[in-house]
Amino acid sequence: MVTDGTRPHGAAAGTLSTSTSGAISGAAATSRSTRIDAPSLVAMAADAVRNMILAGDLAPGDRLIEERLTEELDISRPPLREALRLLENEGIIERMPRRGAIVRTLTDQDVREILAIRAALERLAFETGIPVSDDSRLEPARLALDDMERCAREQDRGNLVRAGYAFHSALIRIAGNRRLEDIYASVQQQILLCMSRNLITRERFFEGLEEHVARHRHLLELVESGDAQAALRELAAHGANSFQSAPAAE
Repeated sequence: MVTDGTRPHGAAAGTLSTSTSGAISGAAATSRSTRIDAPSLVAMAADAVRNMILAGDLAPGDRLIEERLTEELDISRPPLREALRLLENEGIIERMPRRGAIVRTLTDQDVREILAIRAALERLAFETGIPVSDDSRLEPARLALDDMERCAREQDRGNLVRAGYAFHSALIRIAGNRRLEDIYASVQQQILLCMSRNLITRERFFEGLEEHVARHRHLLELVESGDAQAALRELAAHGANSFQSAPAAE
């Protein structure tokens, strides 16, 4: 597992594998059954590195050392480099002079702006979408919550972050407002980075992974109840303790 040695946790990265795409034991084993073409290998490498970042195994500012990643993921440099270009286009990593590729760092101002946009969009979805007129609109949120519970049990923090985004994105869709959905999707990668940093902070100081999922289940239950004001109050409190430091000693 690629790590900077300071994180106390993180889902095992191993060879090229993720929970969402299925375990892949490596190019050599795969070639004995179904040959993987280069674009698929690139996508899986990007997915694996993305998971390392979201899980906190690669922290903001960490260098992405090709030699270590090729060995860990059991791939050659060409597909890895293409995967890193994909992540750079997504805004998850950036290239710095004399340092190469590093994990993007969000400034305090970045976080404030992203959280403000996210809160406003989610609040609008709740104000216009609750009570939910068609119960089938809640099914994607229920499925995402099931995925969150599985990831919490498996200590799979990278995919827990992604399932958390899927949950919140599903709640955006209860409003049936396509433009609102498009705006939310346009800042997906920035929201994911914020969610990743937030999960690390909350787990370190405030709550375990199961408690993290329980907060989301409670939020969904209020949405399902049709009580818009209760759901809005919970939404406003949902991010309490986000990005805070350890509680002061008494």
